[in-house]
Amino acid sequence: MKKKVYFKTFGCRTNLYDSQVMMSSLNEYDITENENEADLIVINSCTVTNGADTHVRSYISQVEKKNGDAKLFLTGCGAHTKGESLLKEKRIHGVFGQSEKQKIDTLLAKEKPFYELGDLNHIDDMVVDEFIGKSRAFIKIQEGCNFRCSYCIIPYVRGDARSMDEGRILEQISRLASNGFGEFILTGTNVGSYGQETKTSLAKLMKKMSQIRGVRRIRLGSVEPIQISDEFKEILDEPWMEKHMHIALQHTSPKMLKLMNRRNVYKQDRELFEFLADKGYAIGTDFITGHPGESEELWREAMLNAADLPLTHIHAFSYSKRDGTPSATMKPEVNGRVAKERLHELQELIDSKNFVFRKKFSDDLDVLIESYKDGFYHGLDQHFNKILVASDEDLVGNWVNINKYEVKKEFNYARI
Repeated sequence: MKKKVYFKTFGCRTNLYDSQVMMSSLNEYDITENENEADLIVINSCTVTNGADTHVRSYISQVEKKNGDAKLFLTGCGAHTKGESLLKEKRIHGVFGQSEKQKIDTLLAKEKPFYELGDLNHIDDMVVDEFIGKSRAFIKIQEGCNFRCSYCIIPYVRGDARSMDEGRILEQISRLASNGFGEFILTGTNVGSYGQETKTSLAKLMKKMSQIRGVRRIRLGSVEPIQISDEFKEILDEPWMEKHMHIALQHTSPKMLKLMNRRNVYKQDRELFEFLADKGYAIGTDFITGHPGESEELWREAMLNAADLPLTHIHAFSYSKRDGTPSATMKPEVNGRVAKERLHELQELIDSKNFVFRKKFSDDLDVLIESYKDGFYHGLDQHFNKILVASDEDLVGNWVNINKYEVKKEFNYARI
């Protein structure tokens, strides 16, 4: 009887994709979705903050209490920062880097503890043609980042930007589309840098993807403002483009952007966001509150700017020190409680802007239903807004066009 493996994934969509690659590479083991019955547990870790490392450690402690016999393996970004210490403490059996994940059968079979980080120039050549438990497909198109933002450890654990082979990406999408997937989310460490070193571009790739039969909607992970080129602007009106862009700002105070070693300029960011809003786009961003040097005066400036921007979604977090980055030694530090208060203030502002956006929108919603729970079908529309649907039919995995719906504070609601 085959041993059972459970995959615990922390962090970003790139990690979600990497977990799927590992699942697709397994031959000698069965996958379980119940961690308590697992013989082996693979922890795909995140290390974006010191807090992320703490989450991994506390997860290991939970497993030790509930399923002490399971063998634990660590991969992902945390393998580079915490793998060695966890191995020395004998809390995990093996550590392996992202470049080693297709050898998962061999790694899980190793009797002796091991530490195999591999290299940071690796590019996946795996074709994933199924996503276990998902109705949308995540497609990793690139790896690594050439930016060196002051607060970020990721380039040091994922390496410099490099692109996946275009032919392999398109083959993967063809296979997934023929397996019934219609929505594709392009992911990577720095998605907008795709094609820089291979003399192509994100816009060219997306056009080729759109021509594959069965592709209905293409969504991007986070891109940088400077990566929205004139060529990219030409595809914004295409029907297959999700009408939602997530563009990373991290802050809206020019002085803070300089401290963070960011490449974006607020004045240009505002012009870009207004251009996208005029095209009917919902716009999300990343934002860090409480980064060292964020005085009350700079915070108030940032909030005034955020109020001016046509934002509808936000992925905000309060600054968490990441050892080994320039920001970790910057002064003055911002009190953690203050950083959290600022985070909530910003979140409330963007939530209210999202509500206004949804109330103003009067066209049909194009929704992919992803799951059923607590008596409702849950899905996301073309603006990446949540909708709950009551229906007597089984709608999971279906696309539904909704013209009558109620706009509630947290989500839209419809009965069909």
